[in-house]
Amino acid sequence: QVQLVESGGGSVQAGGSLRLSCAVSGSIFSINNMAWYRQAPGNQREWVASRTSGGASNYADSVKGRFAISRDATENLVYLQMNNLKPEDTAVYYCYIQARRVSGGKRNDYWGQGTQVTVSS
Repeated sequence: QVQLVESGGGSVQAGGSLRLSCAVSGSIFSINNMAWYRQAPGNQREWVASRTSGGASNYADSVKGRFAISRDATENLVYLQMNNLKPEDTAVYYCYIQARRVSGGKRNDYWGQGTQVTVSS
């Protein structure tokens, strides 16, 4: 059983910072890709940032220069550092990984349960 548990969400004023963490537990052979998504009320879930196992990162235009995705491979943690937060960043943030459970096995998608981020003006 693979589980992703996010933490670090909360309420902050515009211009503030938060650091989201995603703890990955369970039997995993390798993590191929990791990402953060978010979903605001009434909106579809949207991609925010992603990082490959090789370390290449990409960001949505709306967060580029403000957010940074990183990973602690030894602890199986994925982070999202969010700086200069804006009210439009308010959403539930979800952690995602694509991983193999065994060597040569198929890649599976895993999601966390989400953590709320609220930015007030």
